Amino acid sequence: MSETILFLPDQKKFEVKPGTTILQAALKSGIHLGHKCGGRGACLTCKVKIDDNSAVSQPTKSELQKLGKNLIKAGTRLGCQTKVLKRLKVEVPEEPLKAAIRKQLAKQKNESIWDD
Repeated sequence: MSETILFLPDQKKFEVKPGTTILQAALKSGIHLGHKCGGRGACLTCKVKIDDNSAVSQPTKSELQKLGKNLIKAGTRLGCQTKVLKRLKVEVPEEPLKAAIRKQLAKQKNESIWDD
């Protein structure tokens, strides 16, 4: 049995076995998700936003200490600590340079619409 993860903003779907961490799924699917501490929940570089807290494992002690109950309740989780239990949407933050390039390209595209 497998579950589907949809990674945003890339719109990339990936099938995983229940119990797979979001970080493991991202790495296997080619999605870049930072992880400087090796998956120990110490560095916060694998922070993601999820759409359904009931679709993942309960927060670990490390997540509660690092993120706090309010952020977790709002859907922010650590990819290295959070295990997928069922179908899930995961928003991966864009790297600053990639976001700047995407915004510039979108701006150029919008400007070219009016360049007749």
